[in-house]
Amino acid sequence: MTDWELLRLGDALSVSHGFAFKGDFFRDEGDLIVLTPGNFRDEGGFKPKSGKEKYYEGPFPERFLLGKSQVVVAMTEQSKGLLGSSATIPADNTYLHNQRIGLLEITDPCRLDLRFAYHLLNAPSVRQQIQATATGSKVRHTAPNRIEAIVAPVPSIECQRRIGRALDDINDLIDNNRRRIEILEEMARLLYREWFVHFRFPGHEDVEFVDSDLGLVPEGWEAGKFSDLVSEITETVSPEEIAEGTAVVGLEHLPRRSTTLCDWESAFDVGSRRKVFQEGDILFGKIRPYFHKVVDAPTSGCSSTDAIVFRPVDEIFQSRALAVASSDEFVGVATATSNGTRMPRANTKVLLGYGIPHPTRDVELAFSERAGPMNCLRKNLAAQNRVLCQARDLLLPRLVSGELDVSELDLGLEALGV
Repeated sequence: MTDWELLRLGDALSVSHGFAFKGDFFRDEGDLIVLTPGNFRDEGGFKPKSGKEKYYEGPFPERFLLGKSQVVVAMTEQSKGLLGSSATIPADNTYLHNQRIGLLEITDPCRLDLRFAYHLLNAPSVRQQIQATATGSKVRHTAPNRIEAIVAPVPSIECQRRIGRALDDINDLIDNNRRRIEILEEMARLLYREWFVHFRFPGHEDVEFVDSDLGLVPEGWEAGKFSDLVSEITETVSPEEIAEGTAVVGLEHLPRRSTTLCDWESAFDVGSRRKVFQEGDILFGKIRPYFHKVVDAPTSGCSSTDAIVFRPVDEIFQSRALAVASSDEFVGVATATSNGTRMPRANTKVLLGYGIPHPTRDVELAFSERAGPMNCLRKNLAAQNRVLCQARDLLLPRLVSGELDVSELDLGLEALGV
């Protein structure tokens, strides 16, 4: 690291504010999306907002239309840990540079590489400098001049490029797995709707429909309840009973509108009682159910008592129970029947009584045989991403500080445990 330069970032890059887009021109659909802090991952990286984008149809200066591979930084801490997070624009002529977002532009390409700068902003040493100079008590903010004032050691431009490529390779694997997870979730969702909502299951052409308490259902099917598929697990443990290293899942770990649990904590100092769950159990976010937080547990552990734990009564029901619990209709009922105004809570009794049609045994088996492998692959990909994220988070500070020589780095999948 003897040849590394101590660089004030503003001597090699500039950060510019975005445009104040007018709310009168926001739309629910369109071609142009206004970038927001919600498009940033806490650890760095671009995050699609999955149907919650803000589209824009009004006039704006052309320079605020972002291009693919440009780098932006979150200058408002919408959630804890987000401030200073950088992201790469994934497409041309789609995203608009909003005022709460900073745009990075390299002014001296002989001293600083853009991809290295992207990773540098996500390094703990730089994030700490951004946090230290942020203002605001409730919502913290930074500014272009404060980011430009950051001082960090940087290697030669060629070494910067090698470091950037190495870290980008890991991020590409993570992003590819995320896309595959999303596709698998959508496939399972569509399969469930096709078979159990529209009743277009294999062989449906030869089946008559008959009356039931739920309306017309295929002959041989029965009207039932969600409680026929699952039972509620209410067992809790005290903090002293939780072994160190146990997976601890809080509501903050449950993703919105995704059935894949990718993140949790390991028990070290748990301050309150927790619910016990097993691998394959369904965790349903009870507080504000409209947040649509429903996952199947990839491991055993304990969760917040504000999560409902549903356990399939038979392994064959696991995929269908998850599809029911994560459906818009089920979450809609949970929302409509929740108790409380400020902190509405789902009514477990109502959810267990939710009416669903039960198919014949052969259809049940066929669905399990198709959806089960999708869910298994989805959880395996999430496990791979945990390993990759841990490797990246370990390598990032060591590479950008010079503690680890990038020329000695082997990024083979075997080395990452994938």
